[in-house]
Amino acid sequence: MSEATTPAALQKVLRRFAALPPEMVRQALVQYANRLPELPEHLRGLDSEQYRVHECQTPVAIFPEVVGGRMHFHADVTLSALSLSPLLAFLFEAVNGQPPAATLAIPDDFVRQAMSKIGLGTREVGLNAIVARLKRAARHAEAQAAAAPTPQRRAAG
Repeated sequence: MSEATTPAALQKVLRRFAALPPEMVRQALVQYANRLPELPEHLRGLDSEQYRVHECQTPVAIFPEVVGGRMHFHADVTLSALSLSPLLAFLFEAVNGQPPAATLAIPDDFVRQAMSKIGLGTREVGLNAIVARLKRAARHAEAQAAAAPTPQRRAAG
């Protein structure tokens, strides 16, 4: 995984986990799991099935939003999902409030590298699907932003 392209917040978390002795990793995962915010009220009425990541063993729905050109991801997952909640928490902390490019900068091998450092390799398929879902939402946001008229485009028309 190239640190040059990995969002800085993800680099920091991965370095922190790599430095922890194995007995401290579980405690750190619990702390990150507790940092995952609840699903915002305005998203609770949506049909979570259309946002569900079916490849995950644990039922999880990922809700992407774009606010002012910045990505915001939210998850509907039980906080007792101790293998999934921490990953979501540190991914969301790294990319929420950032332009879509930050999400797209997550390296393709991020899950494999992260899971080997924190010991969750058995969940790799579902976690890769989550990262793919985040990137798909970011690509969609970039495409919408590119298609939207800007003041310069309107003036030229």
